Parts: sequence; C-alpha cells; structure tokens
Amino acid sequence: MQTRNTTSLLKSGWTAIAFAVVAVLGLQACEAETDEIRIGYVLWDSEIASTHVVAAIIQDELGHDVNLTAVDAGPMWTGMARGNFDAIVAAWLPGTHAAYLEQTQDDIVNLGPNLEGAKIGWVVPEYVTANSIEELNDYVDEFNGQITGIDPGAGLMAASEEAVEAYELDYNLVSGSDAAMTAALGRAIDREEWIIVTGWTPHWKFAAHDLKYLEDPRNAFGDAEHIATIVTPDLEERYPDVFRFLDNFFWTPEEMGEVMIYIEEGMEPIDAARQWISENPDRLNEWIN
Repeated sequence: MQTRNTTSLLKSGWTAIAFAVVAVLGLQACEAETDEIRIGYVLWDSEIASTHVVAAIIQDELGHDVNLTAVDAGPMWTGMARGNFDAIVAAWLPGTHAAYLEQTQDDIVNLGPNLEGAKIGWVVPEYVTANSIEELNDYVDEFNGQITGIDPGAGLMAASEEAVEAYELDYNLVSGSDAAMTAALGRAIDREEWIIVTGWTPHWKFAAHDLKYLEDPRNAFGDAEHIATIVTPDLEERYPDVFRFLDNFFWTPEEMGEVMIYIEEGMEPIDAARQWISENPDRLNEWIN
C-alpha cells in the first residue's frame, strides 16, 4: 500500500511539474509575441531626458508599447547582452562604460553616437578658488575631505576612484544618486560652502548654477566622450521601423538640456519629452523619415 501511494504521489508531482513547465513556456511565448520595446537606462538626468524622448517617439509616432526600466550601469549593460532590453541610448563611450562594452560587445550592436561633446569629471562652484585636482590636498578642510558622488555602479564613480588614487588624495568618495548629489550641491551653494561633486555634461546643473570642472592634468577622466545607442542584434529584423529611428537618433547637448530643464522645473519626464518633441517637428521628421 505504501509503495502504491508513493508511486501515485510521484506521478502527481511530475504531472504538476509538467503543467508548470508548459505554463512557463506558454507565458514566455506570449511575452515574446508582445509588441513592446524594452529600454533600459540609468538614473542620470541626461539619460532620463533622452530615454523618455525616444520612448515617446516609439510609442506616439511608431505605435509600439514601450517598457522603461531604470537600473545601474552594470545591470543595464548585462541586460542588453542577455536580451532583457532591446535598446539603450545611455552608453557613455569610449571611456566611462569601456569595461561594460568590452564584456558585452559580442552580444550587442553599437549604432554609434546619439550625442557628442559629453564630458565627465569633478565639478565645483565657480567661487571655489581651487582650479585643479592637483591642488585638492591643500584644501582638505575646506571640502571636509569629501567628494560627493552618484550611484556606485556608474563608470564615473570608477573613474573617480582611480582619480583619488592617481592624485593620492586624502578624500573620501561618497556614493549616492544623481538627485542626492544635485541636492547637496544646491545646499552648499546656498550657504556658499565649498563642495566637490561628480559631474558630467550635458546636465541641467550647469544652467542652474555657476560651476566649473576642476582641471585634470593627469587625464584621469579621459578625453571628450559621446553617448551611444546600443541595440540587440535582432532588433532590425523584429522592428525595422524602431531600428531605423534609433539609427537616425542624434541630437545636441543644448537640445537635451532643454528637456532636462523642463523636468527640473517639475514636468514629468514623459510630458517634458512630448513637449520638446512638439516644439521640434523638424528634428522628429529627421529621425523617423
């Protein structure tokens, strides 16, 4: 009796597993057939702006649903390589995301720059008398021995860690987020205090405050960068209209800055994107025609 009961339970168990496998495979098949473009991005103000402009165009003009996922830089690139995302417009190259590109380049397609003239480094208010990273050890007390950073997975933070070592600085690099960094910067400027923050161009903070990059004579942060568009190898076959648009997508730091200012002034990112698109029909036509 025990043996028959055991056999019956085993059969029931395998039947349940079989149904579960069929259900999962069916769900995956449904997901694969869903007309949805999946885009990853990092929570930098610049990438929030560009990603929502792209999403608005894909949805409103090309007629596809869009799924946006905010992640750190590492998971964004890993997600691209694994096919979890169809595209990103947030690849900072050739320096900031160089390690991620090297790890994933066999599994992605690089469509090239969507914005040129990008820059990374350390930024201080204009009233700070220090002008170079080489001077920072002379002003440890004035800066409270701290550099205010962003999310720890960002390439900018890795470059910042290298800069601390290269210049042998007696400073702590504090991680956080873009929002926390800009809030700390604003508070310091209101009090006319000295502060160092991780910075990049384009970013709305340069329009809001009088800021300057600290000179980097040892080139720890590299030369000028661009922001690139990365897609999955099969995107052109699955969504040729989306591929064509993303391949055409290119704009200026000034144009991106306009979207960022709308967001900073209180607009939701998707509303800011649609506002900018409505004001720039010629750009839209260049991208989708």
